[in-house]
Amino acid sequence: MRRRRGSCRGAVTAVACVLVAGAASAAGVDVTVEGIEPVPGSVYVALCQGGLSEAECRIGQDAPARAASQRFVFDDVAPGTYAVAAYQDVNGNGRLDRTGLGLPLEPYGFSGEAVRGVRPDFARAHFALREPGIRLRVRLTRALPPR
Repeated sequence: MRRRRGSCRGAVTAVACVLVAGAASAAGVDVTVEGIEPVPGSVYVALCQGGLSEAECRIGQDAPARAASQRFVFDDVAPGTYAVAAYQDVNGNGRLDRTGLGLPLEPYGFSGEAVRGVRPDFARAHFALREPGIRLRVRLTRALPPR
């Protein structure tokens, strides 16, 4: 969310403008993704609100996989409760491939507790975002060995 810009003239108006600017605050989310495999493809990172489904993970970024660890920065994010979901698209098809049972075939990870063998959920992955922001680490893992 961007701060409002306008004319702030006079003492009373200046105080009102400071209060409005404070209410229209935003924060940054600095995510370091670790465990990126040395294969071609892209790394996708998304901020999620309310759940971990694609519909709830609307703020996203992607970048080519270049190193074992990469940084993603989200600026001007409204304070609130979020989770981070990330995956490495090793075959370049633009999505997280899954088995018929729904297990990810590519490296993936979430913010919060990393509990292997437990289905990820928003309650384990969420964090509170306040000004000025937060730094997080997400470790990519595989549910199954590479095919």
